[in-house]
Amino acid sequence: MTSSDMAARVARSPMRRADGSPIRVLVVDDESTLTDLLSMALRYEGWEVKTAADGRQALAVAREFKPDAMVLDIMLPDIDGLQVLQRVRADGTDTPVLFLTAKDSLDDRITGLTAGGDDYVTKPFSLEELVARLRGLIRRSIVAVADDSDPVLTVGDLSLDEDSHEVFRAGQQIELTATEFELLRYLMRNPRRVLSKAQILDRVWSYDFGGKSSVVEIYISYLRRKIDAGREPMIHTVRGAGYMLKPAP
Repeated sequence: MTSSDMAARVARSPMRRADGSPIRVLVVDDESTLTDLLSMALRYEGWEVKTAADGRQALAVAREFKPDAMVLDIMLPDIDGLQVLQRVRADGTDTPVLFLTAKDSLDDRITGLTAGGDDYVTKPFSLEELVARLRGLIRRSIVAVADDSDPVLTVGDLSLDEDSHEVFRAGQQIELTATEFELLRYLMRNPRRVLSKAQILDRVWSYDFGGKSSVVEIYISYLRRKIDAGREPMIHTVRGAGYMLKPAP
């Protein structure tokens, strides 16, 4: 990455926290050369960056630093990244997490997402790709300043407030992660319209998974458990075409 590339990145609209302060990112990896490189790239985004070399240090830094996003290696010398994430979530923190992994099997990716991670990149990766994915996660989280004040979306007895990120069905509040919220918002902005997995990947994750669309199936199943559990279903699978959200009959 050249200095001109980094300068161009800063020139584009910088993302900031709601109070105007820099976005905070915690990078966790036991390879110091990698954390140094990532720290440099993220600081050129105008973000505040701290690093940790193992899982226990990551937990201590996270509790003090209160990051807006984490870049978390799965393979760490003490406790692995999945355990770190579980403990972070147990603290009641919904910080978006981007996993780093040297593993490239579908099962490993699904394990990371099922554990509560929001995205992943497989080593080796490009800095441009990692930063783009991280920007996408932060953009979907409530810490970034919203560009517009959008109205409440309503489909049947389901409502979604794009400002407060509150979701209700039949008056009952439903807690969603940042990625689940963005997926539901996309479905609700397109009621009664069949959306393909490719469309959902492009809009919600902002990149192509190279045909590995199982991430969409995973998150659709998460939404169904929260939105449709014990109720008339609103999220429907259109075989061979994609997914559609419509009011319950």
